[in-house]
Amino acid sequence: MSQLNIHLQNYKNNRLKHLLLNEKIIEITEVNPSEFFGIQNETILQLKKYFPKLKIVARGNKIKIFGEDELLELFDKKLTMLIKYFERYNKLDQNSIEQILLSDNSAKNSAESDIIVHGVRGLRIKAQSANQQKMVDLMLKNDMLFAIGPAGTGKTYTAVALAVRAFKNKEVKKIILTRPAVEAGESLGFLPGDFKDKLDPYMQPLYDALRDMIPPMKLESYLEKGTLQIAPLAFMRGRTLDNAFVILDEAQNTTHSQMKMFLTRMGKNAKFIITGDPDQVDLPRKQTSGLKESLQVLKSVRGIGMVYLDEKDVVRHRLVSKIIKAYKKIEKE
Repeated sequence: MSQLNIHLQNYKNNRLKHLLLNEKIIEITEVNPSEFFGIQNETILQLKKYFPKLKIVARGNKIKIFGEDELLELFDKKLTMLIKYFERYNKLDQNSIEQILLSDNSAKNSAESDIIVHGVRGLRIKAQSANQQKMVDLMLKNDMLFAIGPAGTGKTYTAVALAVRAFKNKEVKKIILTRPAVEAGESLGFLPGDFKDKLDPYMQPLYDALRDMIPPMKLESYLEKGTLQIAPLAFMRGRTLDNAFVILDEAQNTTHSQMKMFLTRMGKNAKFIITGDPDQVDLPRKQTSGLKESLQVLKSVRGIGMVYLDEKDVVRHRLVSKIIKAYKKIEKE
């Protein structure tokens, strides 16, 4: 047989072998493909080493695999585990790839069961006090939660972490964070710049929490797409908030009508957390705080949880706890 015939025969055999293999195409939509594949396609290279009998081709956000059904099914399972790991930890190094590929199951590490969400650069966000943990536990049992306490007790930060976790777990489709635009009796008008410039200082604590939990590029993308919305309370009027995790922060500065309006925005498959400090009301003296009123009106309604944080929950500087105690003493006297 001539050399040409040998090449032709080998080509036919390879072609036939290729045609007999099953094909599977997996589209990656949950994470950024370029970040997930890693520098110089490290993730794909590791997968090729682990699955030498499969032909793996990655282009754009799609992975095309050729091989036997049993191996294709295993590949799909391992790839899903890698994607979930990347979503949770916002990173995927060679060591973690090897551990996932060599593991027999995807069970959660019991030592990490108390972590609410993994933030940027591997930051582990968890409850820092008994009452913060109570927030986490009550949110599992209720669709609405009031978290009441002084500054520094972590109520807003914990609420944002719970919202990010629900979003990552696909329990909701969007996160909405809102605040009444009232601070120490001042109005937006005196601030320079356009409306967004005027509003951003009021929303800064929410941005700060989000930056700890969502990588910058993703955060920007979510804001642009409206998947993540940060807006003043007035913008909630007329809306029905379905499939959303909604946080109303600084709720002590809501009026009766604002609080009632907000609470009745709750739509299907929605989760609401209302945070505030009844002792820090910045409304005019004769104006009743919507938060104080709602705590009385709703205290016996089933499906609504309430947790009260105090100076023992403070996670800021140790002096903050002492300051709160000192002011409490004066107010009692």
